[in-house]
Amino acid sequence: MNLGGLLADIVLIIHFLFVLFVVGSLPLIWIGARMRLRLVRNRRFRFAHLAAILYVAAESLIGMICPLTWLEDTLRNRPTGAGFIERWLHRILFYEIPEWIFPIVYVLFALLVIITFRLVPPRPRKPHP
Repeated sequence: MNLGGLLADIVLIIHFLFVLFVVGSLPLIWIGARMRLRLVRNRRFRFAHLAAILYVAAESLIGMICPLTWLEDTLRNRPTGAGFIERWLHRILFYEIPEWIFPIVYVLFALLVIITFRLVPPRPRKPHP
């Protein structure tokens, strides 16, 4: 494997982790609220989650290509290949559905995150004595 392919695989893994954070945090917040876990009320975590989905929704609405997708494609300097990491992660991240559906899904998910922010609000940090 060449250096560009290795760096592209690293970008793909980062992309996967970002998607996992955005999607996985929402059920974590609801389950964590039910279990009274402090993490789900952490302001930094919650604002990072909200900012992440708002960024995804905004970039899809304006038709901007994801910077991670662009970087990966640039590093590969070719259409996506069939390496082990890229083959499996691409199957998870990229699927064949009409392009117009993505902005709708992202905006609906962002609205769900905003509603969650209201129903399970973060708590301010306690001042240190």
